[in-house]
Amino acid sequence: MPQVVPQVVPRMVHPRPLLTDRPAESTPMLKINDLHAFYGKSHVLHGVHFDVQPGEIVALLGRNGSGRSTTAKAIMGLVECTGHIEWNGQNITGRKAYEVAHMGLGYVPESRDIFPSLTVHQNLMLGEKGRTAKSRGKGRWNFEDMYLMFPRLRERQHTEAGVLSGGEQQMLTLCRTLMGDPDLIIIDEPTEGLAPKIVELVGEFLQKLKQRGISVLLIEQKLTIAMAISDRALVMGHGSIVFQGTPDSLRADAYIRKEWLEV
Repeated sequence: MPQVVPQVVPRMVHPRPLLTDRPAESTPMLKINDLHAFYGKSHVLHGVHFDVQPGEIVALLGRNGSGRSTTAKAIMGLVECTGHIEWNGQNITGRKAYEVAHMGLGYVPESRDIFPSLTVHQNLMLGEKGRTAKSRGKGRWNFEDMYLMFPRLRERQHTEAGVLSGGEQQMLTLCRTLMGDPDLIIIDEPTEGLAPKIVELVGEFLQKLKQRGISVLLIEQKLTIAMAISDRALVMGHGSIVFQGTPDSLRADAYIRKEWLEV
């Protein structure tokens, strides 16, 4: 009688259901479905789907080149994309970046993009998009809030931004985005190249955003800070979401961490 050799079926990675305990009736602020993005003929995002709830910090994790920054740029109207991007129930796919920003989404790019010849205070003033002199001070954030959170910016408020350290420039970019009073802020690699003490400050900053009711989509490589402050974690690989769940469920999944996160 011939010997039967059992077949070994390779484990397939599929997007997982959300593992959070949020109420079923909760309505996402931001909802992404079947998002594809392109750089010329290069197909970068392959059917990305996830959502962000009001007052939630969601960490978007993955190795370099996995599509995290492209996802942020697609949401903000900075790259060509197809699919469905919904913001507070409204389809914003294909909108111009300035239109998306004025609808209440803030974006802190990895490149920081401060205005080097302007002072710290002038950079913050530019963040007050659409506010008239009459309406200034009516948002959730003002200059004093920024200077209280980051006293170093108060000390440097009359200094040209181009001579600030990397950590100071990161603080300035975060604060400038907040001055536009967004309801959700997308932050791309805020701790990249920063000293551990500044990384701690950034973590405290993100917690303060949550306390003020602002949602955060945090794109980060450092698992320590992302897992400590996020409500949910998403993992990207090859332009798709390969994991969605709580930080605890990600900690418990050695396969996902080894396959998609560890270098």
